[in-house]
Amino acid sequence: MSPLLITLLVVGVLVLWVIFLYNSLIRSRNRTREAWSDIDVQLKRRHDLIPNLIESVKGYMKHERELLEQVTKYRSNAIEAQNQGNTAALASAESMLGSTLGKLQVAVEAYPDLKANTNVGQLMDELSDTENKIQASRRFYNSMAQEFNTKVESFPNNMIAGKLKFTKFDFFEITDAKERENVKVSFT
Repeated sequence: MSPLLITLLVVGVLVLWVIFLYNSLIRSRNRTREAWSDIDVQLKRRHDLIPNLIESVKGYMKHERELLEQVTKYRSNAIEAQNQGNTAALASAESMLGSTLGKLQVAVEAYPDLKANTNVGQLMDELSDTENKIQASRRFYNSMAQEFNTKVESFPNNMIAGKLKFTKFDFFEITDAKERENVKVSFT
């Protein structure tokens, strides 16, 4: 084989590798963005359910006003962070909202009349289902982000990915250690 043919073959293989890598990174990035969009959809659903739940519960839980106000406040914070596209702020706000919703669910359990109310029961079921979907969406997003980040950081991909301006995705995670603690609700 001539040196020219060998050189052309090596260049051809390198070009094919770069094309394959680029397409692989694009696919992975799009899947990660889709996973983020799934979180967005579930968070929107949660944000839409909360006002209905609060209105249904208000009449029964006059002395739990502070808890309802916290839910409303954290919902607003989460929507603001979501609109800004700030992953870290959104993770923190959603964590606080989730924790407060857990307290609300415990409070609802303490009121037999409220618990028996059909509208409240359905809303609580929907909210619980949404919370489960949010958790599943977060796990899927983090999995996709991890897969993409590994591709971007692995050698020799990192040499090409950096030049093509592929950047890592942030993980959706709890940033405040207090949010990892069990929810404590007391009616004393």
